[in-house]
Amino acid sequence: MNSPLRLGIAGLGSVGTSVVRLLQDHSGNLQGDGGPVEIVAVSARDRNRDRGLNLDGIAWHEDPVALAQSDEIDCFVELIGGEDGPALSAVEAALSAGKHVVTANKALLAAHGLRLAEAAERNDAALNFEAAVAGGIPIVKTLREALRGNTISRIYGILNGTCNYILTRMELEGITFADCLADAQKLGYAEANPTFDVEGLDTAHKLAILTSLAFGTRIDKQAIFVEGISSIQPEDIIAADELGYRIKLLGVAQRTESGIEQRVHPTMVPKDSDIARISGVTNAVAVDGDFVGSVILSGPGAGGDATASAVAGDISDIARGDRIAPLGRPADQLAPYRRAQMRAHEGGYYLRLKVRDRPGAFATIAKQMADAKISLASIVQRNRRPSSSAPRSDDFNDQPVTIITHDTTESAVRAALQGIEAEGQISEKPQMIRIEKL
Repeated sequence: MNSPLRLGIAGLGSVGTSVVRLLQDHSGNLQGDGGPVEIVAVSARDRNRDRGLNLDGIAWHEDPVALAQSDEIDCFVELIGGEDGPALSAVEAALSAGKHVVTANKALLAAHGLRLAEAAERNDAALNFEAAVAGGIPIVKTLREALRGNTISRIYGILNGTCNYILTRMELEGITFADCLADAQKLGYAEANPTFDVEGLDTAHKLAILTSLAFGTRIDKQAIFVEGISSIQPEDIIAADELGYRIKLLGVAQRTESGIEQRVHPTMVPKDSDIARISGVTNAVAVDGDFVGSVILSGPGAGGDATASAVAGDISDIARGDRIAPLGRPADQLAPYRRAQMRAHEGGYYLRLKVRDRPGAFATIAKQMADAKISLASIVQRNRRPSSSAPRSDDFNDQPVTIITHDTTESAVRAALQGIEAEGQISEKPQMIRIEKL
């Protein structure tokens, strides 16, 4: 029998405990042609916490860096989290010692992925991270291996279950973002500080990794245009429904003539598209390749068990001796990231304006749009002035107006909105949502 693959696991939160249970229950499934898989050591902050695990015979390390360097392990499984601190120090120590690494840490990879990939290659070690993007969906393996024969033109998807849950409930129940977020926090779908999720940062980290894998470029999370969903109002959800769309927070990366475009933002997608049907906390990733056409993978994007499944797949590859460059090709062959001109992006746009009820307001809006060479598909005033007998209030002094443009550039739309704001014809920040062709 071949020698066992000896694992050291750092981090015993919800994912770490699920990984231990999976490996204890199904270790035989991971062996393949290699030796058995064994957990020989673990590390976590609180040794005395009851996690419902049987850790008899498993060594405990207070310091994850010491575990990563230990001669008793062959593979270091990092489930600590965070882009710096103990996670980074431990992974660097493991790779420097020639240990294989499996991680679920998207923040770590988005910030330091290129450097860690170079360290893995230099020390003949594997660096696997399927669980870092979209939980249980095997998108990393798909890009690194299954679709290598394709030239990929675009990759996009729903990469954050918290945002998709909120947008789904806002549509189904007609509730506000704030109310839905509060419920998501009570149910454990959103953190006490939800900024990382709802403002699109989590999606951006995942997109940075997918972009490198899809296009063979170095990771550059700073090049991503990011908008979250906190500005989405029920009236936007209603307008989207009436127009035949749903609103989703998408991460999109695509090739353009000026470079690679990466963006995260709320998007109106056609109701009959596959991505529009993804509801609740489910994730989905779509890939457009020149030979395969369009492929979409969907499934649980988070949660202890789904993420543990992805971690186990990475461990299984190492146990079988399967090895591939961490970012799909040798790090020195990755192209420098060339950022596209984001505001040259073309498409239709949904605009919601709160227009002041005074003469000339609509004429000003029309002129600004015309000056920016924007063609309008529709313009709708969404409520009526009250009857003369009804009490007049400030709510009726400002008229909600929605505008749908034909294909135009983002720079043109922003220029027109700046002009409208400068003229003083709107009473609050305008809403702009891109309409994506899928």
